[in-house]
Amino acid sequence: MDDGLRVTRTVTLPRAELTWRFSRSGGPGGQSVNTTDSRVELRFNLAATSALPAHLKARALERLASRQVDGVLVVTASEHRSQLQNRRAAEARLAALLAEAIAPPARPRRPTRPLRRAVQARLDAKRRRGQIKRERRTPDE
Repeated sequence: MDDGLRVTRTVTLPRAELTWRFSRSGGPGGQSVNTTDSRVELRFNLAATSALPAHLKARALERLASRQVDGVLVVTASEHRSQLQNRRAAEARLAALLAEAIAPPARPRRPTRPLRRAVQARLDAKRRRGQIKRERRTPDE
């Protein structure tokens, strides 16, 4: 058994820092809907973790600020009937969420100007289209 949840090739979260809560799933169901605690809530204290380097932690805290409650990131899963499958789904969601949050920012777009011939072609097309519309008009307009 592995000792952590892998987020990226270089970042692994220790399982000791993950907190689980289980409850009954809502929605329609059959005989077992009111008896099994299959809904999973996975909590990860992003503010207090030692698994992420300082610069990655700062980036993740900034990007995931709206998803946190007191520095704790909460992920839920209840789409499967089995608690084990929901646990795996919650782990996968947390890993994907953190991987996206710690990814380096995209390079800024370098502004470019359209080529002169592209501008000319666009204006010519507009002129042709306007001419077609003028030719459709009745002479008395």
